[in-house]
Amino acid sequence: MSDPTLEPDTGLVELRPGCWGWRTAFADLTLGVVTGRDGAVVVDTGPTEAHATAFADAIEARGLGPVVAVVNTHVHWDHVLGNAVFADRWPDAVVLAQENAAAATIAHVEEFRRTLAEPGSPYAASEHLDGLRTARVRPATDTLSSARVLDLGDRYVEVIHPGPAHTDGDVVVHVPDAALVFVGDLVEESAPPSYGEDSFPLTWHTALDLVVQMLPEHAVVVPGHGAPVGRAFVEEQRGGIGVVATTISDLAGRGISPGDALGASTWPFPVEALEHAVRRGYAHLPRGARQLPLA
Repeated sequence: MSDPTLEPDTGLVELRPGCWGWRTAFADLTLGVVTGRDGAVVVDTGPTEAHATAFADAIEARGLGPVVAVVNTHVHWDHVLGNAVFADRWPDAVVLAQENAAAATIAHVEEFRRTLAEPGSPYAASEHLDGLRTARVRPATDTLSSARVLDLGDRYVEVIHPGPAHTDGDVVVHVPDAALVFVGDLVEESAPPSYGEDSFPLTWHTALDLVVQMLPEHAVVVPGHGAPVGRAFVEEQRGGIGVVATTISDLAGRGISPGDALGASTWPFPVEALEHAVRRGYAHLPRGARQLPLA
């Protein structure tokens, strides 16, 4: 079975029965909807209220509601800044996230907004700048630690925290009867994996091991950015993320400093995408795993 096609700004696309994708050109963000007899679960809400409004309008136009739950796959602004729109439109819907993500939402958005005014900000000239500045911040009000099952009457949806990876509050949204998983930014199709200042490079690959275990050969995997992929893509990206982890540990064990690490080895992803990976990875190494720099 070939992977379904989902192009930016083409509206809702049914990826599997009752499972829909919505991809935005801005930030190349991929959102989702899962429908059942008793309503719909929305996966992430978008980077501005305008995007969230268009997404919510499309859900209503297709007759996919009512929305009974909104799941934030993690804390980052592009996945949560539409929460208030969905809370207004469907006030009875729960807004759900892993507890670490929910607790950090306000501080994360405030920090992101401070960067908008910095020289070189990629969003300073964006047509969406006002929307990024003014979207209401609505953290999840319902949280999970490790897992939650959402019952839609004729199907269930699993929300699972696989461990620290892209952030410390990632969740994946698994629809077992459709063999489909929304994975947030645990997987990226349109860019290398995003190692940010809140990433966990040494354990990301083990989180993906749990995801791979959910996937039959014909599974559809919906990343947080880009087009849907299959199991083989996830396994390949997991392999690269695992290489990053083992390379960091090896370099530290040989006394290579963090500042020299990127030039001291061959990496599976562009080195410009790995600065935070190295810094965070070295910081997370167990006591005694790092040797003194070689003379």
